[in-house]
Amino acid sequence: MNQEVKTKKLINAPENIIAEMIEGMVGAHPDMLRVEGETGRAVVAVDGPRDGKVGIVVGGGSGHEPAFAGYVGRGLADAAAVGNVFASPSPSHIVEAARAVDGGVGVVMLYGNYTGDVLNFTMAAEELEQAGIAVRHVAVADDVASAPVERKSERRGIAGDFFVFKIAGAAADLGEPLARVEALAQAANDATRSMGVALSPCSLPQTGKPNFTIGDDEMEIGMGLHGEPGIRRQKLATADEVTDELVDAILKELQVEAGQRVAVLVNGLGATSQIELYVIFRRVKQRLDELRIEIHASWVGEYATSLEMAGASVTVMKLDETLQPLLDHPCRTPALVVGTFEKSSGVASRTRQSAKLVETAAPSDGKPGVLVTEGDVTPAIFKAMMDTVGEQIIAEKNWLSELDGVIGDGDHGVTMEIGWKAVQLALKDAQDDETIESICKRMAKAFLDAVGASSGPLYATAFLRAGTAVSNRLNLDGVGMAEWLNAACQGIRDRGKAEPGDKTMVDAWVPAVEAAAKAAASGGSSLDVLVAARDGSEAGMKATAALESRRGRSAKLGERSVGHIDPGAASTYVTLRAMTAALEKARG
Repeated sequence: MNQEVKTKKLINAPENIIAEMIEGMVGAHPDMLRVEGETGRAVVAVDGPRDGKVGIVVGGGSGHEPAFAGYVGRGLADAAAVGNVFASPSPSHIVEAARAVDGGVGVVMLYGNYTGDVLNFTMAAEELEQAGIAVRHVAVADDVASAPVERKSERRGIAGDFFVFKIAGAAADLGEPLARVEALAQAANDATRSMGVALSPCSLPQTGKPNFTIGDDEMEIGMGLHGEPGIRRQKLATADEVTDELVDAILKELQVEAGQRVAVLVNGLGATSQIELYVIFRRVKQRLDELRIEIHASWVGEYATSLEMAGASVTVMKLDETLQPLLDHPCRTPALVVGTFEKSSGVASRTRQSAKLVETAAPSDGKPGVLVTEGDVTPAIFKAMMDTVGEQIIAEKNWLSELDGVIGDGDHGVTMEIGWKAVQLALKDAQDDETIESICKRMAKAFLDAVGASSGPLYATAFLRAGTAVSNRLNLDGVGMAEWLNAACQGIRDRGKAEPGDKTMVDAWVPAVEAAAKAAASGGSSLDVLVAARDGSEAGMKATAALESRRGRSAKLGERSVGHIDPGAASTYVTLRAMTAALEKARG
């Protein structure tokens, strides 16, 4: 008889885990770290940010500790934006981190090359640039298993963050200008390659379930840092055999010659013993010695983990006369100490205060114009519809996470639950006389601030676009509902750049919108339009099972993604199903 596996963690309430972790980390290292900003997610170096120095902001999802906040400190990162488990920080987290370290000469943002991180850091940069802060980006893309060399820009970032962060932090600490810090970070990115292997799954605190299954005698070569499936699954091999495969793939691309120097990181994924890691390093050194490649510096331990996953990765950075001294430059952080600094006063000098961020919404005189009143979906009914969406998303959380665990990192249900709970709270604060457009703006801010990840920017953009599309309406009829749905879909497509056939939520949204438009054109009511959209999204969701993923983390699976429903398409169906059910209830 199959029995559901439940994992054990030493936590309190799962929803408080990030705040409590940050409190503990800052409390353990008060001489290095402090928290700034209203969100509580910007961890800032006590001794680091200063006037005239380029600010270094790193960030990503939690669950990879000591990355990312563990690398905050003098000579490395000035601040980290801390996201939820396996989810990018939101733009508000990132903006607070950047404002805290802005010394008047710009900020460099460093993060892994994942869709959610790219979307959220890009949105944050847009806000910061409107406030007059110059921003540069480098997305770390070191995982050779995640895409072929001809599509290197699609590769994800794993433990190579360690070296890219170190180089950029040193360059900024030495006073290099913004463009130079960016260029050196990119040079480190170009000189770094990684590859990993996983032996067991991890589990999210909110689910307590393994996010994938693997046989007792199996391993996954090339698995990602969030449990994304790798290039193949096979029987467990010896440490030397596994290490040889990782090293071969890395050296094939780096093309290091005899007599050249490298830095090596053997990284544990969270549940791998030091014994195993040193056995792996032993083989790495043997291989490099045979090729007469000198190891200038090495680290063995846990530097970029995946909760309690068992496994390891090997990272190699090819050094030159520019990168080597930056690698050797002193730094002092909770996770990494190199060399020593002269004793400082303890708090870095920074007097510049960034200008208050401008509002991105269009100016308004506070009085809506003449609004179209036709339609049975009033603002009150619309609020009830959105509240019902939250209820049904939360009810389907486990199903959505299970779908995501097969082809992604297993957190989609958790992420959507967090976002919709925030929306539900925001709806309670809405005034009775708010328009549907105003409610949509409220929802967008709540979802984006709470979630980050890729869903945050996508749904926030959808809500904002949809609200704007019906800004001339007090109520929604069939045509108005179709306009709302179409604008939401287009916002998602514009922000995420996904198209039909990519195996994303767009594959459910597009047939939903097409069906809604037909119903509206034939004179259908708001309910007719929603029923058509619901049914269209269900058909689109089911059709994703036959598609090969071309976007997001699951794109790395290739043919292995076929046969599985896309979780984003599934949550789209749940959303439209809930809206339909709520309107049916309202109409009696």
